Amino acid sequence: MKLSRSFLLASFAAILAAPAPALAKITVVASTNDLASIASTVGGDAIEVSSIAKPGADIHRIEVLPSFMVRVSKAQLYLKIGLGLDQWADGIIDGSRNSKLKIIDCSQGVTILEKPSSVSAAQGDVHPFGNPHYWLDPRNGGVVANTMADAFATADPAHAADFHARAAAFDKECQAAWKKSNDALAKLPVRQILTYHRSWPYYANAFGLEVVGTVEPVPGIPPTGKHLAEIVEIVKARKVKVLLQEPYFSDDAGKFLAREAGIRVAKSAPSCDGPTAGSYLAHFDDITRAMVGGPTP
Repeated sequence: MKLSRSFLLASFAAILAAPAPALAKITVVASTNDLASIASTVGGDAIEVSSIAKPGADIHRIEVLPSFMVRVSKAQLYLKIGLGLDQWADGIIDGSRNSKLKIIDCSQGVTILEKPSSVSAAQGDVHPFGNPHYWLDPRNGGVVANTMADAFATADPAHAADFHARAAAFDKECQAAWKKSNDALAKLPVRQILTYHRSWPYYANAFGLEVVGTVEPVPGIPPTGKHLAEIVEIVKARKVKVLLQEPYFSDDAGKFLAREAGIRVAKSAPSCDGPTAGSYLAHFDDITRAMVGGPTP
């Protein structure tokens, strides 16, 4: 059957008007919501990102599940915390059998705190490469964003300028978030704090706080009665007002210290609530609110 010229022209016009097929997104898996949230900001619509650890989980101890391996088997990039914190990710990556997966160590470029000169079993769960909780200084979020921008640009050169522009803008947002929390925490009457685990040195360093003791006598070891008695003496002598504690630890020690020394327990997870853009920086408002015991300005 012979097609009319008008039909052919109409068909050609419809083809031209049809939307172009969307370019494939970079598929990214991150160890934590914090890394996923930063990635969402930097990658924008050009990436698809998910995270492994739930926000309230102890990041040191994540169960390796087959569903995680399946997810990573389809990914192009994996974002690791590094510094030995998320060693469980190695089991997920190995189990994924994804030979094309690129692994990004997001600790690159960060100034690392608490690098031990030596390591022994007596030190508990000490990290030989330094304290790995670097994302808890919001200024390090900007460093991580630039590391991600480089990785995304390599995977998708067509959007390289966009990735780097968003990382630069996010770096400025991180600086603003630091200033906002710093101004709020400046109103604390006492600059000394307790923490349960050594999750918080970067946070303390960022905002001029001094961690004068930890509820754990050494990382990963529950407190003894003797150690808690020593902590009570420190609290009274230094007039410490706040214990910053992760939600996955027992409340017993905090209740004891509140009763014996009048300390207030400020609970906060080290990780943000979701893998979406904005969640990472919003989490600093949550931590600061817990620290000051009320709304942030």
